[in-house]
Amino acid sequence: MPIVVNLDVIMAKRKMRSKDLAEALGITEANLSILKTGKAKAIRFSTLESICDILNCQPGDILEYNKK
Repeated sequence: MPIVVNLDVIMAKRKMRSKDLAEALGITEANLSILKTGKAKAIRFSTLESICDILNCQPGDILEYNKK
């Protein structure tokens, strides 16, 4: 898939654990894991906005287009 999810990288830079981010977002750790591994088929803008707000980042920090 040409869309790469760098959520784990940003979380590491912010020293945020999956459990803490999932709790702050109001989603399960399993659903967060699906996002982090890039297995999600879609993401709601409201969820993306919340992630960016919590991690103090931009959507482009999390999502990357990598055409091979």
